[in-house]
Amino acid sequence: MNPEPLTASAPIAAKNPVTRTFHGDTFTDDYEWMREKTSEQVLDHLKAENAYTDAVTADQEPLRQAIFDEIKARTVETDLSVPTRRRGWWYFTRSVEGKPYTIQCRVAAEQTGDPRADWTPPVIDPETALEAEQVLLDGNQLAEGQSFFALGGMALNEESNLLAYCIDTAGDERFTLYVKDLATGQLLPDVIEGVFYGLAFSPDSSTVFYVVVDETWRPHQIKAHVLGTDPATDTVLYQEDDPGMWLGFDLSTDRTKLLISSGNSEYSETSVLDLTDPAAQVRLLVPRSLRLLHGVDLLPGTDGAAVITHDFQAPNNMVSLAGLDQLGEQTEPAQWRTVIEHQQTVKIEGTVLTGTHLVLSVRRDTCERVQLIALDGLGTAAQQAALEPAFEDELFTASPTFASLEAPLIRIGYTADFTPARVYDLWLEDQSLVLRKQTPVNNYDAADYLSTREWAVAADGTRIPLTIMRRADLDTSVPNPVLIYGYGSYEASMDPGFGIPRLSVLDRGVVFVIAHVRGGGELGRDWYLQGKKLHKKNTFTDFIDATKYLLDSGWADPQRLVALGGSAGGLLMGAIANMAPQLYTAIVAQVPFVDALTSILDPELPLSALEWEEWGNPIEDKEVYDYMKSYSPYENVTAQSYPKIAAVTSLNDTRVLYVEPAKWVAKLRELNTGEQPIVLKTEMEGGHGGASGRYESWKSRAWDYAFILDALGCREIVK
Repeated sequence: MNPEPLTASAPIAAKNPVTRTFHGDTFTDDYEWMREKTSEQVLDHLKAENAYTDAVTADQEPLRQAIFDEIKARTVETDLSVPTRRRGWWYFTRSVEGKPYTIQCRVAAEQTGDPRADWTPPVIDPETALEAEQVLLDGNQLAEGQSFFALGGMALNEESNLLAYCIDTAGDERFTLYVKDLATGQLLPDVIEGVFYGLAFSPDSSTVFYVVVDETWRPHQIKAHVLGTDPATDTVLYQEDDPGMWLGFDLSTDRTKLLISSGNSEYSETSVLDLTDPAAQVRLLVPRSLRLLHGVDLLPGTDGAAVITHDFQAPNNMVSLAGLDQLGEQTEPAQWRTVIEHQQTVKIEGTVLTGTHLVLSVRRDTCERVQLIALDGLGTAAQQAALEPAFEDELFTASPTFASLEAPLIRIGYTADFTPARVYDLWLEDQSLVLRKQTPVNNYDAADYLSTREWAVAADGTRIPLTIMRRADLDTSVPNPVLIYGYGSYEASMDPGFGIPRLSVLDRGVVFVIAHVRGGGELGRDWYLQGKKLHKKNTFTDFIDATKYLLDSGWADPQRLVALGGSAGGLLMGAIANMAPQLYTAIVAQVPFVDALTSILDPELPLSALEWEEWGNPIEDKEVYDYMKSYSPYENVTAQSYPKIAAVTSLNDTRVLYVEPAKWVAKLRELNTGEQPIVLKTEMEGGHGGASGRYESWKSRAWDYAFILDALGCREIVK
């Protein structure tokens, strides 16, 4: 495609060279000065970049508005979630047309003694509040006067008269904790700053447990706040001092114990604290010395048994049963009783417990599924076979979203690429499945679209799954414009799921492809291991080979092929831009991790030390350093012709700092021998997920898709 005339001069970033030396290698960085977030020079540069981006993309504004309008028109704005029963109340969220944030509500539940009647959610009118409906939190009111708003953790006490919740008004994921008296509607005087995700009340409602982060934004302490006391005196229940471990907690199924977990991508540790015993101490269950990835569920109605999902001699995980007297520093996994054996073709993602069943989330044939096993006879010869509800889509995502000791059912969330989100209740007594809701979508017919699975072949012979989505009436006898998306890190799977914004791309005749490259979790643990540390380049070459497959098989028009990825997928975008720029008409990198080596070499930067288990430790290991330097996008920008590139970031992002794409764009622009524009768009009041509120989110998605569609020459809707 012909280069576009630029309507403004691109900002020229000042050079202020600094050097770093590791393992005898010295690297000169001209743009590290951009890290000074509060510097007027930095802020002025980011504003100049935004002005340039606005000018270059000004002609895309009508398309952006059209996409936004399409998203809005298809969305049923006034809606509500399926109510969930907890301790005598039905809880649900409302969304209201014209309001960007949800409203948390509840209504009292009846107790008739008939389990089916008592656990069948009430039918509530989305347009009209119930007479006895209680508003717990209205995000729209809480967000008034704030340029950013996000609701973090929420927790109810046992009596259901106190609500602890956290809000973030900066986008940096450091929340302020409040406690609300639901009987009076008033806030208690307890206010705690700097709280991370994770909240729970003690069984007697006297104490709130929460997590805080250290100076590198790593969650490292669990604290206990006694209501009515000074937060400065809060007790540290547990502290994780290993900079490579992430700390968190959950309540046990019976809500009487705190399950404390420290972990990373390769191993974890679990301890327990009995909240009903004031003299109790934190007790180790599964030590990190075993180097096991695992999860622990304490069986209800017993004095000492746990279900453990773990990877001891089982890369795809197995499930075992152990007495608590078998656990601790000297535990031996080989002595635990087997519940579910390891399988090469099935990955066990996790478990939850009800009063009668063990519920499993498993991955088979790339798709997440739900299975359940009766607790009677668990771990013995009398154990019953696992049952799995069946669904009609070939590619789908089904996961348990609610289970409790009291409930005679579990709730399952379900979606597919062209099946809007559904909520099912599965009655445990007879395994009957009841559809409670399918998210309504205006102006939509699933029959208009198709999703299929194809397989590309990597250079080393590995088969790479592709999800190919398109309109059913698209002429596939000729090459078409293609948008290819990838992620490929942290064992995260890009699972089937419905999205309204994607329809605006498909309706303009674009084929939307997801490349399930190595480094993700779609094909089990080994698929992840083949795309991390010293195998990371497989992620990039898989994506390039997937792109070549689309070209060679006739799916893609070589003049109209755009790549998209975000966060670690933004690293992927930076790598392919250096390795195969000629394949892509344009590349969009969202909050991209493109200066990975610089970040991981500095353990003082947010979350850097936690990344060693994903990428390796380049500080200590020269081989890791050399390998990372050979692919890290910023260090590998060279004098070549790059395609049109948009980097999108947020000033307050703490997961991937804005400085990474800012430096990357400056270096790309410096060395680019081509004439296509390279732009940086910075959300000045947002976090890792961008701006807050659904309307701002739609605008962000419309911006990205308009940039992509413009590059593909696909501005008009296909009739």
